[in-house]
Amino acid sequence: MSGKNGSVKLVAGNSNPALARDIADWLRMPLTKASVRRFADMEIFVEIQENVRGSDVFIIQSTSFPTNDHLMELLIITDALRRASARRITAVIPYFGYARQDRKAGPRTPISAKLVANLITHAGADRVMTLDLHAGQIQGFFDIPTDNLYASPVMVRDIKDRFDLSKVAVVSPDVGGVVRARGLAKRINAPLAIIDKRRERAGESEVMNVIGDVEGYTCILIDDIVDSGGTLVNAADALLANGAKDVYAYITHGVLSGGACARINASKLKELVITDSIQPTDAVCNAANIRTLSIASLIADAIGRTASEESVSSLFD
Repeated sequence: MSGKNGSVKLVAGNSNPALARDIADWLRMPLTKASVRRFADMEIFVEIQENVRGSDVFIIQSTSFPTNDHLMELLIITDALRRASARRITAVIPYFGYARQDRKAGPRTPISAKLVANLITHAGADRVMTLDLHAGQIQGFFDIPTDNLYASPVMVRDIKDRFDLSKVAVVSPDVGGVVRARGLAKRINAPLAIIDKRRERAGESEVMNVIGDVEGYTCILIDDIVDSGGTLVNAADALLANGAKDVYAYITHGVLSGGACARINASKLKELVITDSIQPTDAVCNAANIRTLSIASLIADAIGRTASEESVSSLFD
C-alpha cells in the first residue's frame, strides 16, 4: 500500500498484536519489523528494523492494562520513528487510557487525559486516531489533528443480523451516555430508554429508575467502557424488573478488570458484546456470555483514507 505522499508503514507495540495483524491483513501489507522489548529492570527498548525515512507511519497501540507500560511503549516507539526521519507519525490508539480523567473531579486532582495528550504530542506524533473517546472534548486536549472513530457501524451491522429490530429498544445505562445511545437508536430506528441511577444516602445501594417503556422489548445497553461490570448488571436487573424480555449490552472497550468477567457471567445479561480494541484476556474468551467483535476493518479503512488524504468522517455518514 502506498499513500498519497510516500510509502505507508504499520508499526505495532505489544498491547494488542492480534488486532495489529488483522489491520495489516485488511490493508494487505506487512507489519514493519520492530523490536519492542524490556531490559532486566523492565526498562523499555525499541528498535525499528526497517528503513522508515520519508514514510507515513501508523503506530497501532492501545494504552490498556498495563496502562503505563503500554503508554511508555507508544512514546518510545514514536521517538524512535521521529529520530529515524519518518515523514509523518500517526498514533492509532484504539483504546485511549486515562480518558476517564478528563476533568477535575475534585480539589487538587489532575486532568490526566490532557497530560497524556501532551506526552504523545511532545514525543513527536503528528496526528492521533482513536476509537469512541470517553468524552468528545478530549479531542481538544491534543494540539495535533485527532480523529475520533466510532464503533457504531460495526455494532449496527451485528445488531441488524441478529435481532428483529421491531422488538428492540436501545438503552443508555446512565444519563451521561444518552447522546451515544440516541445515535445508535436512530441508526436502527428503535425507541430509546434511559437508566437513572441514584444513591439517596451514603452507604445505601443505588436505585435504578428506568425512563421510557421497555415492557416486552429486547433491550440493548450501549456504552463506551465496561470496567467492573456493576452498572451493566444492575441495569439489566432493573430492565427485567420493568418487563423487558431480554437484555444485551454492546460496549466498545472491554476493560473488564478484577472479577468483572465472573460478575457478567453470573448476571442476567443474555450477552455482552465488546470490540477487540483491548486484547481479550483468557477470562473474556472463556466467558459463556461475552462475545468479541472485530474493529480491524474499520481502523484499516480509516488508516487507508488518512494515508491517501481522503475523508475519514464519511465512514460514519
